[in-house]
Amino acid sequence: MKKQAMDTNSTIYKIRHSLAHVMAQAVQSFYPDVKLGIGPPIQTGFYYDFVFSEPIAHEDLKKIEKKMKHIIKQNQKFGVFELPGDEAIKYLEERGEEYKVEMCKEFIDEGETITFWENGPFVDMCEGPHVEKTKDIPLGAFSLDTIAGAYWRGSEDNIMMTRIYGLAFETKEELETYKKRRKLAQERDHRKLGKELKYFTIADEVGKGLPLWLPNGMAIRESLEQLAKDTEFKYGYKRVATPHLTQSALYHTSGHLPYYAESMYPPMILDENEEYYLKPMNCPHHHIIAKQLIQSYRDLPLRLAEYGQVYRFERSGELAGLLRVRGMSMNDAHIYCDESHLREELIAVMELHKYYYDLFGLSNYWVRLSVHDNDSGKFVSNAGEWDKTVGYLREILTDIGLPFEEEAGEAAFYGPKIDFQVSNVLGREETASTNQLDFTSGQRFGLEYADSEGNPQIPYIIHRAPLGTHERFISFLIEHYGGAFPTWLAPIQALVIPVAQNFYEYAEKVRTELFGNMIRAEVDLSTDSLNKKIRRGTVQKIPNILIVGEKEQTDGGVTLRRYGIKEQQSMSMEEFITWITEEISERRNSHPTNPLD
Repeated sequence: MKKQAMDTNSTIYKIRHSLAHVMAQAVQSFYPDVKLGIGPPIQTGFYYDFVFSEPIAHEDLKKIEKKMKHIIKQNQKFGVFELPGDEAIKYLEERGEEYKVEMCKEFIDEGETITFWENGPFVDMCEGPHVEKTKDIPLGAFSLDTIAGAYWRGSEDNIMMTRIYGLAFETKEELETYKKRRKLAQERDHRKLGKELKYFTIADEVGKGLPLWLPNGMAIRESLEQLAKDTEFKYGYKRVATPHLTQSALYHTSGHLPYYAESMYPPMILDENEEYYLKPMNCPHHHIIAKQLIQSYRDLPLRLAEYGQVYRFERSGELAGLLRVRGMSMNDAHIYCDESHLREELIAVMELHKYYYDLFGLSNYWVRLSVHDNDSGKFVSNAGEWDKTVGYLREILTDIGLPFEEEAGEAAFYGPKIDFQVSNVLGREETASTNQLDFTSGQRFGLEYADSEGNPQIPYIIHRAPLGTHERFISFLIEHYGGAFPTWLAPIQALVIPVAQNFYEYAEKVRTELFGNMIRAEVDLSTDSLNKKIRRGTVQKIPNILIVGEKEQTDGGVTLRRYGIKEQQSMSMEEFITWITEEISERRNSHPTNPLD
């Protein structure tokens, strides 16, 4: 799935932009002294910022929306006109639009032409485009949505405005589908489910952005890490471990200091005047390890892997549950190789991504090839290597048939990268994993080896993290599965429920046998009714509920109720253990992921 930019000439863009003007006109009809901010179209609709003399409430949106429909039915035409700079400022001042005047003066300083669009009595400084007339706006395909606060021009030093958001699509069906998807996304929000299902917590006593994994979340985390360890073993990786803090000199060597100091925690100054940093990335440490292991071309390719704990000082406003944190465990690895290995190793990394994404049933993703630019000055200056490495990545993505788009200025300072972007049920996109082709660090760290003729060479380095960080990837999986994890990932893989108190002993025996087979099992020995116990297990999204009563005790078996499946199945304990063991060992993705599919 490719990320879609907003096409300013598209029909939906014009509809959304026009609706922002229609909404502003409707607001002015009820609140004549309101001051206008800006009113752009956005990916799902539009918004407009206002300064009201008195606060408005969500209930006021109904009358504004009703007025908007009345305006649309009037079939007002959208027209455009221009004014010279001085006249434009005077025109806005006469209308009392002080915030528009501020913007207008900046546009004049930048030499921009000042254009105005009008429909009926409403006039706005605007570049357009819009629909030809208001009846071109589909009546049933928009709705006003929410009210929020927004600082003028995005600065906390400015006045807080009232922002009214609206949803808008080309058809009523699209609008309704979006609302359903949003409701589903809200129900699946990893922060909501993380609290309800006791996956993680973030406590003020510990610090913002520093998640604490509860037992249920830790079970998911360890299952994910074991998947990576098993898979990477098959792909020829060797595991290493590195410390949580390091002397600052290491990051000067790597080039991360001083350029990335703002994203790092402040240094710790020791009595001996030594300076240490909490580790913000694993790569420099791996390079030091590689230096001990690489002497000859026969030592290559060398693949070093680690789930390394790192710390980055994300700004408070950017923190969001597990999605953006300050302490994270990264599925990191670095591949040190000769140029002759590059193609094979890069293809293997892409195959590894595809394996993971297929395993989890993740299909809403797209690939971005991030390259350097020639103007920012933040990239290593080596035109030949940039051309060569970008060419390698572009060629490999093309050859394996993986669609991608290029984005200049988003590369790492030491080389180009491939980012995998995922999209949730609502379409929100985030970087799930990244892969970088590094032609710089080998030289910086003196990673020299002898080729087959005894000549000194510097290895290329592939940085890869197909599962990103535990925190971010698990946030994706929580929302993807809606908390209903397949058995191999589920915190509680089986819940044993006795139908009455006289079967408690047998229920405990079943749980003990499951534990002996390394199955995460619990037993509900509460005095609640059977239906209430089953309902509680279902709310907890436990994939397998085992009912035991007289028949099961006599036969030495269980009755299985699968999450989301009405039919029950009776089987012996041996049959159930064989089945669930295979379910776990084969990591079967056995749950539907999107009710709207």
